[in-house]
Amino acid sequence: MSTADINEKHPLDLDQARVSIKKPETRSDIQGDLTDQERVDTAMRNFVKDFGAVAATYMEACVHCGHCAEACHFYVQTQDPKYTPIWKLEPFKQAYKREAGPFAWFYRALNLKRKVTTRELEAWQELIYDSCTMCGRCSLICPMGIDIATLVGLARHGMFQAGLVPHELWAVAERAEREGSPLGATADVFEDRVEWMGDEHEVEMNIDLDQADVMVTLSSIEIQKYPKSMADLAKVMNHMGLSWTFRTDGYEATNFGMLSGNSAWQRDMSMKIIDAAIKIGAKTVILPECGHAYGALRWQGANVYGKPLPFRVRHISEFLAEAAREGKLKLKKVDKSVTFHDPCQVSRRGGATQAPRDVISALGLEMRETQDHGDYNWCCGGGGGVITIHRADPIRYKAFEIKMRQIDEIEADLMVTSCANCRQNFDDSQQHFQWDRKMESLLELVADNLIEDPA
Repeated sequence: MSTADINEKHPLDLDQARVSIKKPETRSDIQGDLTDQERVDTAMRNFVKDFGAVAATYMEACVHCGHCAEACHFYVQTQDPKYTPIWKLEPFKQAYKREAGPFAWFYRALNLKRKVTTRELEAWQELIYDSCTMCGRCSLICPMGIDIATLVGLARHGMFQAGLVPHELWAVAERAEREGSPLGATADVFEDRVEWMGDEHEVEMNIDLDQADVMVTLSSIEIQKYPKSMADLAKVMNHMGLSWTFRTDGYEATNFGMLSGNSAWQRDMSMKIIDAAIKIGAKTVILPECGHAYGALRWQGANVYGKPLPFRVRHISEFLAEAAREGKLKLKKVDKSVTFHDPCQVSRRGGATQAPRDVISALGLEMRETQDHGDYNWCCGGGGGVITIHRADPIRYKAFEIKMRQIDEIEADLMVTSCANCRQNFDDSQQHFQWDRKMESLLELVADNLIEDPA
């Protein structure tokens, strides 16, 4: 459904929906040994303490128009009102109205907003984690400007502290905090893979240089599943003649602390990169093909650090686009058509929508856009940690059907993205549906078409 269709379609009446809405089935994981009352108190306390003036305004602004429902891939594919984005925040909205809103005393005195129960939070775990990728399409569509995706992130803070996180997501976040990587790509594993890719692809790999202008990071998915990206990064950096390095003390850009809702773990992951970059005097930090890594450091890194970062932060697609525009990348022309899948956190949420299109243009590819693209692109359904949650597979696959339909309609030779998490979800869904398409990496496409001797 196009954005025009969303605006023209008669909006869902949320007040009517609430009369007949069925609350989510209770299907939850728990961590720790808190009592029921301690869980709900902890969740609500941590949710409310994150509220500033902007978030409070969001909570007061909803007019129940239903536009956000038609912007959500999970709702559109199921037509189930419980997947309406703003409904996912209902327990937290109740807590805000009762505990922190301007008329909280009134709501408490007349019990107009009852206390949220642990059972409700356990039931809502599916809505906060399994069926929300925090893609921000609902935020973009909302006529009142409510950033629903950010509010879901705040809700996850409370859920984590209450020990109400899907087990798989909690496990990878905890492993990242303990080992430095959510998928077991420890510093030793990373160093071995860098050496392996350098030998296999006959490219010089710089690692742990004491000083470099550019520090390059990776996501655990790339290190473990798409290791060629390491060689491709080296090819590009060497092609441009840059002073660059990987660092074993600041290589992992994936931030499952942010995805799970643990602010302390999010800070720890970000500070490893920040400290390593400062240590070597880096002027630029390159983030990998990973959407949430981009959001965590590019847009939240300065908040974590407590002051402006002393270096530039660029997603790899931004970096490649800048290099192409400045004539620093010499590329072969590729006589094929292509469609680009915009990673939500890089394009819609991050603002780097044009960058990959500039790279595609530099490669001479014929661009074929899907019906909804750029900032209005449909999420692939695997972001926000959803792809790690096995019980979410059925609804994730259901949401992915939108992507298959729109990509099949345009019949492009290639489909490309700049997010390894999206790529993983495409690969998994392609196998599930036996779909005859293969998602490719923008970085790898560039590295495979470098003119070896620019002179």
